[in-house]
Amino acid sequence: MSDSSGHAEARLDSLLATFAAQLGRDAEGYGNHVRRVFGLVRAQGPHLSADELQQVAVAAVFHDLGIWTDDTFDYLAPSRARADTYLHDEGRTDWIPVVNAMIMEHHKLRPVRDASLVEAFRRADLCDVSLGLMQRGIPAGEYAHLRAKHPIAGFHLRLVQFAGGQVRKHPLRPLPMLRW
Repeated sequence: MSDSSGHAEARLDSLLATFAAQLGRDAEGYGNHVRRVFGLVRAQGPHLSADELQQVAVAAVFHDLGIWTDDTFDYLAPSRARADTYLHDEGRTDWIPVVNAMIMEHHKLRPVRDASLVEAFRRADLCDVSLGLMQRGIPAGEYAHLRAKHPIAGFHLRLVQFAGGQVRKHPLRPLPMLRW
């Protein structure tokens, strides 16, 4: 692990600890999802700068967080808003555009054009949510390695449970986070 990657992982761990109470019983599962996504982005761009790694760490922690912090399955905007607040408080407003794009575009159904870091994040999340079935752009064996290092810990089952609740409450908007 490079030093800049270690600093980004330390930020990731610190942020996850901040939200552990709100994540409750899902803290391990979500934390491992965040770590797998971070690792999958890093594997696609092994020469990412220290700032890019830090931006990915922030986006990874916040990208689905609104499910828990705002009690909604329509979580992109609340997740982005919380990331914005964090970045303002940290004095990193220059990171807001790319972190926002990673959060808001991570469930885009088509590739993101002209935004390699955002597209790498989208592919990483898709790979993890699909349990490795969708690995386009991910180096061979990387998902299996990260899954062994950071187990699923019930994360995908919780997503299914949240989706079921969304369907019951809003049958005409079953997956509000998807984007074209």
